[in-house]
Amino acid sequence: MSEKMMLVDELITQIKEGKYKPNEKLPSENELSDQYRIPRMVVRKAYEQLQELGFIFSKQGRGSYVQNRKQQIPLILTGDISFSEKMNELGFDFRSENVCFERISYESGIYHSLKVNKQDEVYKISRLRIVDGCPIALHTSYAAKSVFPQIDRDGSGITSIFHYYKTQGYQEFTSGQSQLSVVFPNESERKILQCSSLIPLLFLESLCMDKETGTVLEVSRIKYRSDCFTYLI
Repeated sequence: MSEKMMLVDELITQIKEGKYKPNEKLPSENELSDQYRIPRMVVRKAYEQLQELGFIFSKQGRGSYVQNRKQQIPLILTGDISFSEKMNELGFDFRSENVCFERISYESGIYHSLKVNKQDEVYKISRLRIVDGCPIALHTSYAAKSVFPQIDRDGSGITSIFHYYKTQGYQEFTSGQSQLSVVFPNESERKILQCSSLIPLLFLESLCMDKETGTVLEVSRIKYRSDCFTYLI
């Protein structure tokens, strides 16, 4: 392990153990250089990476400080209640913004999962999830017009897809096949989620179905900022 990564790991451990408190100033680059007997440039690179990871922030001319990291959100990966309902039940200051609504071109995987034919219209609806002013997740749903006849008219106003299901007569939901993976954000995702390229995203692909009829209501693709959650699976 490089000197930089050893220092990064050491400082993260000290921050998590409470040696350095939120908003507390960290030792200067010179002080850490002397303490660990490593070049000052190594300390600078370690501080830069800690800032990328969201553990510290800098004040120009004044040094580096511990970031006041928000309490992590318990994330329950089930398909029976909406993300909005989960956040509200947990008491978070939560809101959801519709950031994309468009008809998609034919994609065999999505159409096959929705069990619709090539001539059907399928729409993409993306919502940005925001807690305490911080964007934490990007939730994209794919839904067919054959299941939701008014989706082309209603889609741009949807901020909770489960609420929309209920207005269309579907009341109880269950998850279909789901797949979890870890990815790193691309440029547009870094911008909308306000995170660095070093923060991995938890990527959940799944189906949501009507429990009574088995109708596939959506294909969902959700990207969660890994630094904002603890996971209950």
